[in-house]
Amino acid sequence: MSLHTKSSTSTETALESFDAEWQEWHAVHERHRAHPHGFLAVTHLHWLSSEATRLEGAPGTWSVDADVVRVVLEPGESLQQDGVELKSGEPLEFGPIEERGGINLVSSDTVIEVAKRGGEYIVRPRNPSNTLLQEYQGTPAYTPNAAFAVAGTFVPFEAPRPTTVGAAVEGIQHVYEAPGEIRFTLAGEELALTAFNGHAPGSLSVLFTDQTSGKTTYAANRSLSVVPAADGSVELDFNRAVNLPCAYTDLATCPLPPAENRLPVAIEAGEKTPYERQDQK
Repeated sequence: MSLHTKSSTSTETALESFDAEWQEWHAVHERHRAHPHGFLAVTHLHWLSSEATRLEGAPGTWSVDADVVRVVLEPGESLQQDGVELKSGEPLEFGPIEERGGINLVSSDTVIEVAKRGGEYIVRPRNPSNTLLQEYQGTPAYTPNAAFAVAGTFVPFEAPRPTTVGAAVEGIQHVYEAPGEIRFTLAGEELALTAFNGHAPGSLSVLFTDQTSGKTTYAANRSLSVVPAADGSVELDFNRAVNLPCAYTDLATCPLPPAENRLPVAIEAGEKTPYERQDQK
């Protein structure tokens, strides 16, 4: 076997492995997204106020005051928290809840999410019979392309920068701490993305748009999670760029990317506009 043949075989094997790993990752991500009580199961988005109000899809009468959510259940209504049945007839209190945090209560087969977004409290019932979940067709994506898995460098700011961004829902804003930016080269251009702290320890999250946004990918945002090495090196695999909940439902409060994260190149990798949104065009 010639050196050229060996090299070609090695390259083909590496590409097959790259594709297989992506397929496995995407399948896991799709299963998580289609969870019976995931965001596709959200039936309503209720904003709480000091006025006690009954909410469609949730038992009880709800209000919030001084960072405490109060619920009063009528006879025959029930809520559970961590498997414990909560009593009806007397006010139930929850909170304070930290920004972007939440708790889950259970009523029959519905999960009642109580959360804080943009400084306001919300209630979102999640029911497995929701039409959006039942009719979910999966999310289309670009064919995996190793050219969109690029090396980058995480450059910390002198101090974390509070960064205010808009939201998919009008009237609220999100404030994130940006510890630094990720610098990289793609399509011959030197680029940078402001990064926020991710959910997992040591991880970072970048929200971005690019020249495919509003064409083949969702217009408002996509997200990519990365984990920098100790020396700041990081791999940006845009094949794993994912849609946020607002790409599927108007009942989401997702953050929008900071202005500097609007990339001037076409990222033809990762998840595309969901079928549901394509049907609405």
